[in-house]
Amino acid sequence: MPTDKMIMEKVGPIGWMTFNNPARHNAVSLEMWEGAQEILTDFAKDDSIRVVVITGAGGKAFVSGADISKFEDERASKDAVDHYNAVTAETFKALENLEKPTIAMVDGYCIGGGLAVAIGCDLRICSPKSQFGIPAARLGLGYGFDGIRRLVNVVGSSFAKEIVFTAARFKADWALNAGLVNRIVDGDLKADVVALAETIAGNAPLTVKSMKGNIEEAMKDPDVRDLDKCRALSKACFDSEDYIEGRRAFMEKREPVFTGR
Repeated sequence: MPTDKMIMEKVGPIGWMTFNNPARHNAVSLEMWEGAQEILTDFAKDDSIRVVVITGAGGKAFVSGADISKFEDERASKDAVDHYNAVTAETFKALENLEKPTIAMVDGYCIGGGLAVAIGCDLRICSPKSQFGIPAARLGLGYGFDGIRRLVNVVGSSFAKEIVFTAARFKADWALNAGLVNRIVDGDLKADVVALAETIAGNAPLTVKSMKGNIEEAMKDPDVRDLDKCRALSKACFDSEDYIEGRRAFMEKREPVFTGR
């Protein structure tokens, strides 16, 4: 790991990735993006990990955006900016291409790059104190197509425009109404997320993978959908040992034990 400001944990079938820069509300530096990429690559290769949870340390923020204090070192020249952008693009690609379900556990500020990470996840669960926003219009920053595409896919074009045009911070109840988060947990946020992750992890991994893949293809324009991939994902479920186990468990009135094979 290139930095101690990113933490990777594996607890049973759940992989945890934590942005660990609480002194700066988990603002992200270049080395943290590099660390995130390493962690996501590790989770992708580890068959024991069935669900990935992404969160921030300290209880005040998920991620508050880029670490501006590092800009003089990390983004002071065109070459440095190009390198920074390439690293972040690869990190978001690793998140988007992860075939396992991902959950953003948001407790506090989820701003800029933090919101980009959250909307790159499949599910977003937050606390009532959480706040969301993309302040690019207040900073004169450009925002790339892929980030806008992911935002529109989550909240639709109208709410996406309100988020980026105003550069405002939106509270948790607004985010829930916009479809930006799946639910608000007024209580033990981690316990709720762990229960959700364990429920998903207990299901047939090949089926979950197939569903995620099919949903992602459904979000694409019809002329670029990979329907052969969709059919292959579905066929892999029916050809699996887990399909046999699922039927047997149903007939025997017991919980299935899926292996992902």
